[in-house]
Amino acid sequence: MPYPEALVAPMRAELTSAGITELKTAVEVDKFMADKSGTAMIIVNSVCGCAAGGARPGVKLSLQHGKKPVRVATVFAGQDTEAVAKARSYFADIPPSSPCVALFKEGELVHFTPRHMIEGRDPKSIAAELVKAFDENC
Repeated sequence: MPYPEALVAPMRAELTSAGITELKTAVEVDKFMADKSGTAMIIVNSVCGCAAGGARPGVKLSLQHGKKPVRVATVFAGQDTEAVAKARSYFADIPPSSPCVALFKEGELVHFTPRHMIEGRDPKSIAAELVKAFDENC
């Protein structure tokens, strides 16, 4: 059963207010991923403390870097279950994790930050890891 929308709305807004596209259906995820040109990033957002304290602020900080993905989107675990399942299908060889961040280059997964690399880390550390991946791939 999905989390109540009223609960997750502020957590969604933390990323969408930064210009990140929200994908709520499997069709939207497929459409986002259909464009294989350049780089794309998908954030699997969640209600957990490590999303609030690390993942969301770290992602927003990383997107201030000069090199960054051309397209950035988010899906919400525990809320948009169809969209999350579809997003995870694009990195199916990796165990499900939320929050997490997946970076794609020309449709291929080139970097993945799972929950265990987010938990206990501050936003600057998470952003630094993402920026390194941006510098290598964007």
